[in-house]
Amino acid sequence: MFQTTQPQVKYFSFEDYYAYDDGTENRYELVDGELVLMPPESILNSDISMRLLLELAKSVPFHLLKYKEIMIEVSGRRAKVRIPDLLVLGEECRAALETTKRGTITHDMPPPLIAIEVVSPGVKNQIRDYRFKRSEYAARGITEYWIVDPVQNKITVLSLVEGFYEESIYIRDDVIKSGVIPEIKIKVSDILI
Repeated sequence: MFQTTQPQVKYFSFEDYYAYDDGTENRYELVDGELVLMPPESILNSDISMRLLLELAKSVPFHLLKYKEIMIEVSGRRAKVRIPDLLVLGEECRAALETTKRGTITHDMPPPLIAIEVVSPGVKNQIRDYRFKRSEYAARGITEYWIVDPVQNKITVLSLVEGFYEESIYIRDDVIKSGVIPEIKIKVSDILI
């Protein structure tokens, strides 16, 4: 009988992941111990993220806004680290980050207040943002998770209630309502042009 051998998968710990450098500018998320290459954002998704960042800056102190540079540890079968498109930090989370050398919100730190993902085209990306990250961010205790979907032309705001997210969907000229930052007044049509 002929046997084939499967290539050995190298599973990374958090420490392995943080020390990893392949000599490129590539960015990776850590998903159940495996490196997952994050492709470059499309110009459309970058524009959406920047418009949203500028709108948030009208209501949120700038030092609490983070754009694609902060990682967050979440739970999974093995080590898992996500890199949200945008984060709104609380003061305690910001203070905890200032004590580290790496921009990573670890399990022992307070979670950010809001995590925001801009969905890239493709079923795999939709599943990742709508399903997997939804449960990961809820388990991490992130009070709000916003899913900005340029394909479906909507923004879904998930609010954490007793450990689970309740969703509100905003379209066209709807004004997004945030329980975390009530002064936010952002129209969907200003973000998803």
